[in-house]
Amino acid sequence: MKLKPLGDKVVVEVIDEPQTTASGIVLPDSAKEKSQRGTVVAIGSGKLLDDGNRVALEVKVGDTVVFAKYGGTEIDLDGKDLMILSERDIHAIVE
Repeated sequence: MKLKPLGDKVVVEVIDEPQTTASGIVLPDSAKEKSQRGTVVAIGSGKLLDDGNRVALEVKVGDTVVFAKYGGTEIDLDGKDLMILSERDIHAIVE
């Protein structure tokens, strides 16, 4: 199944962060933090302005991004953890 986000929405596949401390202690599931990094897998057509024009999104498919911890909608599609975010919930592109 494919997702086609609308407007200024972006679909991001969440990157699993290492779940060990610097000293090598493995963290249990209850102590794991929600990842804030992911790879953009689909983008919408852009934000629609009041005058009818569209503003292109700054991110593109394949970008690795950092997003808001509590932003967006989490979904599980075909065994992948995905987030549907507004572009404003994306804080940075990792280069």
